[in-house]
Amino acid sequence: MGWWQVNADTLAGSRFVISPFAETFASLKLLHAGVGAHPGEGAWLRAHLPGYRERIAGDPVTALLVRAGLGRHWIADFLTPTPREGESLEDGVARVRAAAPADARAHLRISLAGELPAALERDDLPERAAALLEYVWEAAVRPYWERRRRVLEADVVARTAQVSRGGWAAVLDSLRPGTRWLGESRFQVNLHEYPPREISGAELLFVPVTPRTGWVSWEGRERYAVVYPCTGALAEDHRERAVPAALHALLGPARAAVLVLLGGGPLSTTQLVALTGQGLGSVGRHLRVLLDAGLVERRRAGRSVLYSRTGAGEVLVEASGGAAG
Repeated sequence: MGWWQVNADTLAGSRFVISPFAETFASLKLLHAGVGAHPGEGAWLRAHLPGYRERIAGDPVTALLVRAGLGRHWIADFLTPTPREGESLEDGVARVRAAAPADARAHLRISLAGELPAALERDDLPERAAALLEYVWEAAVRPYWERRRRVLEADVVARTAQVSRGGWAAVLDSLRPGTRWLGESRFQVNLHEYPPREISGAELLFVPVTPRTGWVSWEGRERYAVVYPCTGALAEDHRERAVPAALHALLGPARAAVLVLLGGGPLSTTQLVALTGQGLGSVGRHLRVLLDAGLVERRRAGRSVLYSRTGAGEVLVEASGGAAG
């Protein structure tokens, strides 16, 4: 297993960062795999996989680059520059484009765990990778970015509340398969047999993405990042959670949508704003009505107030033809 030595100060100073570049690379991985983990990913693939495959089929060198770069157990480092707080997609892609050709080829040999195919012995690999990432962003991520960004922000709120409730160990254990807190300042980051790394004193970032994937990256000894997938209702396309017609008629569409979303587990007001696209004032009014009606309840978790459906709320949604959660 791969693990990092992390002291208490480094962990306490770690931050959650939203990265359009990480979201784009995660989307590239999903397009390469071609199989979705839930209905939202399936619908997205049906819309964008044909165009991606057509582009790749017309550029065999880039197709080979993607296969080599994603590897089997390790992603070529030049493809995943460590996210930086506030960095734009363009800036992230520029770092891929600026990679030295010799370094890119060396990274590909590591991801392949062997010799580089003759077709990849060339100097334009960083440019080809950057151009493909720009294509994925423009064609398949940017049209959804505002909604995805709200989902990512909601996940950060949920993780922050989790830190308040159970400490960092609870968060690290649940980031993605293979991550867990081992104790004695050791953080397992994956299941691969790689040498441990001492990262105490470095900048440690946690970066959520909506596709069900993840990876780790670092810049020298100064900055480390763990990219992880959103989980549960936050990872799925919440539009799949249809509001039953009867509940729609009884509560109104916006209030019914809030009640249905709470079937996926406790959510904060900020998360509900992110997931529904409704304004903060509107969500607050809906929650007050639902609280007064005994359909939801609230509890404090650190600095956050989380709302969940009561038994009465579960019965009402189920009786209206919706899922009980």
